[in-house]
Amino acid sequence: SSGLQNQESWVRVLPPVLNNFRQKQMGIVKYSKESYDELVNKVSWPSWNELQNSAIVVSIASLIIAMVVFLMDISFENILNLFYKLLN
Repeated sequence: SSGLQNQESWVRVLPPVLNNFRQKQMGIVKYSKESYDELVNKVSWPSWNELQNSAIVVSIASLIIAMVVFLMDISFENILNLFYKLLN
C-alpha cells in the first residue's frame, strides 16, 4: 500500500501527490458522467429528415464553391499565359 505512516498514531497519511492524483481522477470521472448525461438528456439532436436536408445543402454549397475556385484557377491561368506571351 502507498502512503506514509505517522509513527505516533499509526495512521496512514497519503502523500500530497497521490491525493492530488485521486482528486484529478475523480474529476475526470465526474466530467465524463456529466458529459454523458448532457449528451443523452439535454442535447436536442436533429431528426433524420433534418440531417438529410442539411447534408444536401452542404453538398450543393461545396460543389458551388469548388466550381468558383475552378473557374478562378482557369481564369488566372489564361491571364498569366497571355501576360507571359506579351513578355516574349
